[in-house]
Amino acid sequence: MTASPEIDKTAQQSANPSAKETLGQGARMIIDLGPIAVFAIAYNVANRLAPDTAIYWATGLFMASTFAAIAANWLREKRVPPMLLFTGVLVLIFGSLTFVLKDSSLIKMKPTAYYALMSLAVIGSILLKRNLWKMLFGSLFTFPDRIWDVLALRWVGFFVFMAVVNEVVWRTQSEAFWVNFRLVAGIGFFLVFALANTPLTLRWNGKTNADYPGAPAKA
Repeated sequence: MTASPEIDKTAQQSANPSAKETLGQGARMIIDLGPIAVFAIAYNVANRLAPDTAIYWATGLFMASTFAAIAANWLREKRVPPMLLFTGVLVLIFGSLTFVLKDSSLIKMKPTAYYALMSLAVIGSILLKRNLWKMLFGSLFTFPDRIWDVLALRWVGFFVFMAVVNEVVWRTQSEAFWVNFRLVAGIGFFLVFALANTPLTLRWNGKTNADYPGAPAKA
């Protein structure tokens, strides 16, 4: 049995995204990463002017820029990516508690909470046979289900690593070091890990379960 032209066309589009789609993904990455950059820049500026309250100025602008990113996505796409919305909820909770309790350690624990909850969500989705990574990125890539599981579990490992690193750094280093580390090293770790997964992505993108070794033969 051969695949229909419509299915072949869909797989080809997923394997070879258009220039417009590529630019759109680039703009989305800028929107998503913007608040982290705002947080670091705001802290470093405020730390020169009012060191005792720098983290609170940075937190306030971090919250504002996160909600601005959510609004920008809504205006641009008429939807908000689930992961950005999830980030917004955590920023609202931890940012608000930071101000109410006047405890800067809370905003420092926000990345840990994000990575831990994402790990649990991904593992749970795999156990329920509803791979979260496939649900989030299935419109961009086409992989066999087994490859979706492999990628998802790799990201779980990355999230756990990032959670541990964040806890170690903010608890053992200065506040200024943590803020700048989060921007430079955090994005750096993300890019290195994403690049490490590129060979697997390129090898399997555009393929289906039938292309995976061990797949049951079709009648």
